[in-house]
Amino acid sequence: MVPVVDLSRRAAALRTPFLAAVDAILGSGQVLLGPNLAAFEREYAAWTGQARAVGVSSGAAALQLGLQAMGVGAGDEVIVPAFTAVPTASAVAALGAVPVPVDVLADTAALDPAKIEAATTEWTAAVVLVHLYGRPAEVPDTPVPVLEDAAQAHGALGAGRRGQAVAYSFYPTKNLGGMGDGGAVVTEDEELAARVARLRSHGMAEQYVHVEVSQNFRMSEMEAAWLRLALPGLDAANDRRRAIAAAYRGAAPQLRWQLDHPNHVHHAAVFRTEKRQQVRDELAGHDVATAVHYPLALTQQPAYQALTREPCPEAEAWARECVTVPCFPEMTDDEVEVVAAALASLPAR
Repeated sequence: MVPVVDLSRRAAALRTPFLAAVDAILGSGQVLLGPNLAAFEREYAAWTGQARAVGVSSGAAALQLGLQAMGVGAGDEVIVPAFTAVPTASAVAALGAVPVPVDVLADTAALDPAKIEAATTEWTAAVVLVHLYGRPAEVPDTPVPVLEDAAQAHGALGAGRRGQAVAYSFYPTKNLGGMGDGGAVVTEDEELAARVARLRSHGMAEQYVHVEVSQNFRMSEMEAAWLRLALPGLDAANDRRRAIAAAYRGAAPQLRWQLDHPNHVHHAAVFRTEKRQQVRDELAGHDVATAVHYPLALTQQPAYQALTREPCPEAEAWARECVTVPCFPEMTDDEVEVVAAALASLPAR
C-alpha cells in the first residue's frame, strides 16, 4: 500500500545529524530560548524573505499569538474560511474572540473575498486567510487586518501583497515538518514580532517582569535544531511535491483537482468526487491509501456550528467530496507511478 505520508523516511535522512545536535544541546544545558532557536528564526525569516520570524510551540500557537499581537481580544470577531482545519477557529476562540465562518471558492477552497465585506461588522478585528493544501490564496483588499494561515504553505507565498503577519506550523507532516509540534509568526512588523516574543513566554519583558497576561508557547532547542537541519532541503522537497502533483494531474485530467497555481507547494494533493467512499475503496484496491482533509466544514463541527451566520454551501461541498492521495517528497518513482495509474483508471465523477 502506498501511504498518504511516511514520516520515517524523512526521519531516517536527518537522524544522524539530529542526534549529534541533541548531544550538543544536552551538553550545553540550554534547552529553551537558546542559540538554535535564535539561529532558526534568522534563517527562516531570510528564507521567507521577511524581516522577523518568532518561533513558538505550535501552528495553533502561532495563530493565537499572531492575532493577539495584532490586537484581537475578548469580544472581537475574526472572519475565517468555513473550510479549514479546526485550529484556525480554535485559535480565535482561545482569545475570547468569535470566529465567523465565511464561505470559500468552489475551485480553490480559499476564503471568498467577495463575501468578506458582508461578514464584516463593527466588532470585526481581523481576517484569517488560509492557504489551504499549499495553494496560495489571494490576500483580500480589506481595511481589516489580515493574518495569513500558512500552516500548509511553506514556500508558496511569493512576491505581492501580504497580511500583517503569517503563521506557520511545523507539525511533522508539514512541508517543513518538525520532530514534534512547532510554529512561527513571520512578519515585517518589528513591534508585532517583539510582542509575539513576549507572549510566548508568559508575557515576560525581562526576567520575572510580566507586562502582559499570557501562557507558555516556547519552542524547544531540539525542535529548532531539527528545523534548521530540514530547512536547507525544503526548496528541493517542494519541487518534488510539484512534480508528483503534476504527474497525477497529467495522468488523471478527468478528476476535479483543486485549481493549480505556479507557487502551489502541494502539501496535499486533493481532488473532489461525489462518490468519495466508492473512489477511496477503488484506490485501496490499487494499493493506494487515501485520507480526507477535512470531513466537516466549520459550519458542521459540533463545537462551532452555532457560530454560523450565513450558509456556506461551497465549504460543505468540499468537506463532502474531498479526497487526499499520497504526495510527499520521499515517495519513490515507482510509488508515484502506482498512484498515477490508479488515478487514471478512475472515471470522472
